[in-house]
Amino acid sequence: MTKRARVVIVGGGFGGMYAARHMERRLPAGTAEIVLVNPENFMLYTPLLPEAASGTIEPRHVVVPLRRVLRRTRLLIGRATGFDVDARTVTVTPPEGPARTIAWDRLVLATGSVSRLPGIPGLAEHARGFKTLPEGIYLRNHVLRQLELADATDDPAERAARLTFVVVGAGYAGTELVAELQTLTARAIKAYPGLRPGDVRWVLADLAPMIMPELGRELGRAALRVLRRRGIEVRLETGVKEVGPDWVRLTDGDELPTRTFVWTAGVRPQPMVATLGLPTDEHGRLVVDRHLAVQGRDDVFALGDTVAVPDPANPARAAPPTAQHALRQARACAANVAASLDEGERRRFDYKGLGLLVNLGQFKGVGRVLGVPISGFLGWFVTRSYHLAAMPTWGRRFRVGLDWAVALISPSDIAELGSL
Repeated sequence: MTKRARVVIVGGGFGGMYAARHMERRLPAGTAEIVLVNPENFMLYTPLLPEAASGTIEPRHVVVPLRRVLRRTRLLIGRATGFDVDARTVTVTPPEGPARTIAWDRLVLATGSVSRLPGIPGLAEHARGFKTLPEGIYLRNHVLRQLELADATDDPAERAARLTFVVVGAGYAGTELVAELQTLTARAIKAYPGLRPGDVRWVLADLAPMIMPELGRELGRAALRVLRRRGIEVRLETGVKEVGPDWVRLTDGDELPTRTFVWTAGVRPQPMVATLGLPTDEHGRLVVDRHLAVQGRDDVFALGDTVAVPDPANPARAAPPTAQHALRQARACAANVAASLDEGERRRFDYKGLGLLVNLGQFKGVGRVLGVPISGFLGWFVTRSYHLAAMPTWGRRFRVGLDWAVALISPSDIAELGSL
């Protein structure tokens, strides 16, 4: 290279942040400038978002400041709103001020995913999402607000609607969210003299015949038993037919009056990916090879939820969109970007997941570690231990561990701090 190259990374989640981190180690400062484009100046540690939503963890403690972990990367706050892959430029629109166009020599796409919204009447207008930190904070405030309003009303029908909480999507996000928020309401209800524990109704629905099918039938049943013992209604093989402002109609014909409807049933790549003119599969994900290079390009790389990368454990399908896989893809992507700039050797993405872990709250969890199923208290303990070890920076680990310790010895905080 006769000049310092510029590597632009779009997206600061697990894939983007760790790709930048590894590139800082592989690319000498005089070889390349690393630029990270992200709407926020932090990375959200998404596996702990349900606990942040329930108030078990302070929301600020589940985010990692990008400037604390990226020492040599230039951070641009804004959204990538335009690409010209042939001219090698990207347009970045900041929260304030005019958009700017920057050139790149290597482009890394780690834009993540958004909630998938099928054409169900009323879904887009009335459903609440659960994918970002503001959505998690909003849900906690909203749930506590419903308890307050239910305690204040004399209308039994209104009280029942406000105390009915419906979540659709029995994957990891939906299941952990229901488990955490049900625990919050079960503890908070003691502070409301006009309400009884039996008044609160939690409903978890999914079209699948079992919850969290990735765990296998045995562990799925174990998780199902834990939820139902707490009084959570789990409706399998049940979808949503229509959503209204204060009701939801399910495919089994039941209509539930509710003021809280949360949609966690599936994700899809950022819509921006479809505008790039790059090869995509039938699900809208970018097609890449085992070196994370986009098909037909040697200067564009992609990873995470954005891509369909061949799964080393099963080449006939794409690698699952988990944080574990994104972390390993980031390491391989950084090596291959560096190799394309004549720094080091290329590296194939080759990783088999270590296992899956789900926290169900109240000292219960399920999971599979190195093929060994675990559940109950051991599942809960291993899940928390893993996330504490995986959390970037010792400062964040200390804060999260302290939050957990305080939650063990003090009652739940039920302050409702307004709405986002």
